Amino acid sequence: MITPLDIENKKFSKQMMNGYSVEEVDDFLDDLTVDYTKNYKEATELREKVAELNKSLEHYKTIEETLQSTLVMAQTTAEDVKEVAKQQAEQIIQEARGTAQKQVSDLDNEILAKRKELEDIKKQFDLYKAKMESLLISQLELLKDINKEDV
Repeated sequence: MITPLDIENKKFSKQMMNGYSVEEVDDFLDDLTVDYTKNYKEATELREKVAELNKSLEHYKTIEETLQSTLVMAQTTAEDVKEVAKQQAEQIIQEARGTAQKQVSDLDNEILAKRKELEDIKKQFDLYKAKMESLLISQLELLKDINKEDV
């Protein structure tokens, strides 16, 4: 690529006849150098800007990839946590059912024991009642005998 310095330093050989006006060629080359310098600087700046933008683009692509992998990892972790929570909930439910079943069984056993105890007390009461009845009858007989003797 021709640089502005190349244009500025360009020298043409001069011909004696029918040659270009040196002054006009120099003026034209000066104008061309100014425009070319401006365009050259602008192209250089644009190349630098494109390189900078490409670098930024790569940086943002890296960030995007990181965010995507982080999102996937977060989703996986959330699913794992959900599954663990579900398993723990099932375990708690099973333990609660087991505990409830044991309590029901214990209460059934206690009810049976209380019923047996009640039956035993009823039997004891019936026995006591029969003894008292027998005692009262014998006492009544005694009183009758005592009354017969007094008469």
